Amino acid sequence: MVVIVDITVSADAFALGRVLDEHPEVEIELERIVPLSDAIIPLFWISGGEIDAIGATLRENRYTNAVSELTTTDGRTLVEVQWSTEINGIVEALVVSNAKVLEATGTADAWEFRLRFWSHDDLRRFNQIATDGGVSITLVHMYNPTTPAESPSLSAEQEEAVRMATERGYFQVPRRVTAGELAAEIGISDSAFSQRLRRGLSTILAERLAGGRRHT
Repeated sequence: MVVIVDITVSADAFALGRVLDEHPEVEIELERIVPLSDAIIPLFWISGGEIDAIGATLRENRYTNAVSELTTTDGRTLVEVQWSTEINGIVEALVVSNAKVLEATGTADAWEFRLRFWSHDDLRRFNQIATDGGVSITLVHMYNPTTPAESPSLSAEQEEAVRMATERGYFQVPRRVTAGELAAEIGISDSAFSQRLRRGLSTILAERLAGGRRHT
């Protein structure tokens, strides 16, 4: 039976997170992760930093074989990285368990993944491999077999960001508080707070629209 989970891991559990330690302002959203026999090739969008410097950091890392900047639009750059076969941590767990990455976003602090497994056995295999590799995984939500579009999927962190922004006047015109000020209150970076807020609003909107469709 298919199972979908939302998890959070620290940035250093994911090779891309470790690579971007030098660029804490950067936000990343994966476009796709393609499992191969011994590696993966991810496509991801990078925003919030100097792409030339970020590309140089990626190319210098021992875990990368090739880095290509494909296109830039709306202040985001689509980057393709071919990882070396030395890759480990959560990526190894993803490949071995045949997981499908439905969504993934991250900063230098933490990564949030939405993963699909073909069975609970695959999920257990993923968790065992990750745990054996020293990766600490926080399970946020599990959907089985209901899809995320039909179930509440707002994480506690996202709900906190949306609630703070609403109550403190972030959405008012003019704004009464900045994202940086809200981020400082809970001890995270500006980019991490903006990411939580954006994903939280996206989730709320998606669930609202899905609910409207079910009642029409």
